[in-house]
Amino acid sequence: MTETAGQELTSLRSPRVKSARQLAKRALRERARSFLAEGPQAVREALAHGGIVTQLFLTVAARARYPELAGQASQQGADVHTVSGEVMADLAQTITPQGVLAVCRFVDVPLATLTGAAPQLAVILANVRDPGNAGTVLRTADAAGAQGVVFSDASVDPYNSKCVRASAGSIFHLSLVLGGQVADTVADLRAAGLRVLAADGKSGRSLDEVEPRGLLRGPTAWLFGNEAWGLPADLVALADDTVAVPIYGQAESLNLAAAAAVCLYASARAQRGQ
Repeated sequence: MTETAGQELTSLRSPRVKSARQLAKRALRERARSFLAEGPQAVREALAHGGIVTQLFLTVAARARYPELAGQASQQGADVHTVSGEVMADLAQTITPQGVLAVCRFVDVPLATLTGAAPQLAVILANVRDPGNAGTVLRTADAAGAQGVVFSDASVDPYNSKCVRASAGSIFHLSLVLGGQVADTVADLRAAGLRVLAADGKSGRSLDEVEPRGLLRGPTAWLFGNEAWGLPADLVALADDTVAVPIYGQAESLNLAAAAAVCLYASARAQRGQ
């Protein structure tokens, strides 16, 4: 563990700074199996996960405001660096950095880890491209009590900085599964005892019809599609059933994150007998 509390890193050419900056690119994240978590909330959750923070960068002001983060990182063996505002601005992916940024090891697990834990509620993302939407679904799934989220091989990288920020720390709470064909994921989750429901706005079956019949009480995996075109017919066909979120007003549809929240909380209520 390296401690730089007494000497502030001010050079953008510092090897530590350059190495961390490279993690803004997906290919280099995958090579290093590391990503950036920015802001005190994300870093706090990463440290609570334990053993995944390898470096922590803080400005002088942030270090004074969040001394516990530096202390926890040091205890876990991470390198802790005090950096100038210029260095933090260079590392951060936000317009107004909060002065706290960590380099974390990847946290994804094999699908077998999720299926082996007898999940009651899970999410499959198919062709979801917007990192903000994906991160919000992660956060919503966590809040609804889901055990895991699967990012299909055509979906956005969950380690994208915008996705990590949008998850608000939830990326560290769930079983995160990467890659794989949707068909294989559906088959494995079904084999683990989950009923797979496709959220499809074109379905003639409304969530209002499904809920009273008790079809959401059992273990369920929700399949969500692309923000713009939803789920193609071949993916819809993989599901045990299709469900549409009811629209009571004049809106054409709900966006992905809102639709996911409605579906996941419907399942959460049903599974809790409410």
